[in-house]
Amino acid sequence: MTPSPTLGHQDISSLVWLWLRAHAPAHLRAAQAVGVGLSHNTSRQPDVLLCRAGLPSDRSRLRPADVVLAVAFVTPGTRRVDRFAKPGEYAAAGIPFYWRIEQDPVHVYAYRLGDRIGPGGERQYELVADSAELIELTEPFEVKLPVSDIVP
Repeated sequence: MTPSPTLGHQDISSLVWLWLRAHAPAHLRAAQAVGVGLSHNTSRQPDVLLCRAGLPSDRSRLRPADVVLAVAFVTPGTRRVDRFAKPGEYAAAGIPFYWRIEQDPVHVYAYRLGDRIGPGGERQYELVADSAELIELTEPFEVKLPVSDIVP
């Protein structure tokens, strides 16, 4: 069983959601803690995600095809899952982008789905940027994220 998020975890989660909400283009929608069905027997609930705008507001479970970016905030109780299990599952489901955000100090790792094939035949993520200061990306949209903007 996963422990409840800490206050610090929730603070940074809210700041990332607010930043994405303010900066993502209109065709993308930022959301928090919405379930994503990854396979017939696996679902996850990213801390923050970007999905396609226009989805009905009453949806509590999304399809991987609806999700553009999944974001996980690493805490002591979730290190192994956030660093290994989640990225593997999200990549296997075809979610194009994954951000892992470490805390103490805050450090952002941005991944995109690559062409490398894992041992199970699924595509894997490749690291495209990491920083404790500034994340600059061209995908899933033009991102210039000062990490200080998401530090509580």
